[in-house]
Amino acid sequence: MSRPSLFSQAGGIGVSVDRVTCDLQTCAMLELAGVDVTVSGLKILDGVSMKVPAGSITGLIGPNGAGKTTAFNVVSGFVRADSGMITFKGKSINHVKTHQLAKLGIARTLQAVGLFPTLTVLENVMLGATSRNKAGILSDALALPWVDKEQRVIREKSVEILRRFALDGVMDAMPGELPYPTQKKVALARALVSEPDLLLLDEPAGGVGAEEIRELSALLQQLTPECTVLLVEHHMELVMEVCDLIWVLDAGKIIASGTPAQIRSNQDVLAAYLGEAEVP
Repeated sequence: MSRPSLFSQAGGIGVSVDRVTCDLQTCAMLELAGVDVTVSGLKILDGVSMKVPAGSITGLIGPNGAGKTTAFNVVSGFVRADSGMITFKGKSINHVKTHQLAKLGIARTLQAVGLFPTLTVLENVMLGATSRNKAGILSDALALPWVDKEQRVIREKSVEILRRFALDGVMDAMPGELPYPTQKKVALARALVSEPDLLLLDEPAGGVGAEEIRELSALLQQLTPECTVLLVEHHMELVMEVCDLIWVLDAGKIIASGTPAQIRSNQDVLAAYLGEAEVP
């Protein structure tokens, strides 16, 4: 399937590209192999193995308490795996620090928006680009000659992505002045401004309305194949609409994987969701 890409070489939405560039089960941008996590004697992840194919939108779903956010936290470095391997582009990231992820090309959003309340919308988004940029506190303090130029480039990129998100009218606003769905769009813009290779989205549709979910669906389908997406989401209609591959966690174990059509008819998945929202 061909879709317009947000990260096209032409510099904007409108260039048609193929969504998935490799086989769903073999060509992995991110891979977890036999990952175990135990907290206070409770096994949260139990031998979790899964792949996120390069150029795909991959979903990670499961009932409440299944371990989805813990899996994200292991990839992000917030939680250390007791055993197993996490690889990104074929290299281990088991011991990578959280602040190093951006330089590797990994960005993440949180269930809570995580915006800095004392910074404007534009400044918040600029931080997303700065995290993958070589300009830092020391360079700013030394007033190195390339810093001003890089900051101008970061500002231009941030303004451009805010325009694409129809947020240019609130660039100078403080996050607390904006409705919650708009804050979530700002958080997503901040994650995308660095043009990550892998984007981890934790409940991006949480707390937003039907119109915002439709906008989110359209946006996600414009990101690939340049940006690979791993999506944790309870909104099943969104997952089934945008994902190429879905992994299902239940009680810390992977119980199924496949295309949306395969997951809809999987009896183990249906059993895991009994008593919760039905898998559409």
